[in-house]
Amino acid sequence: MKELVEVITKALVDSPEEVVVTEREDKKTTVIEVRVAENDMGKVIGKQGRIAKAIRSVVKAAAAKEDKKVVVDIMD
Repeated sequence: MKELVEVITKALVDSPEEVVVTEREDKKTTVIEVRVAENDMGKVIGKQGRIAKAIRSVVKAAAAKEDKKVVVDIMD
């Protein structure tokens, strides 16, 4: 899942070298944290959060296929 989020995020931003994606396990849930450059934050979140919601939907669908629960957090 981490690689999927990383590829999607790097394709959206102007500074792909500043994208940092970390993955951690909490009980039955995997939490993926995404950090981007400050000036790229709007590109990852999108108007009214549409891009962020789309990223979460794609990850949720991929996780459901593997019978896992994954949460994507966009950190500031």
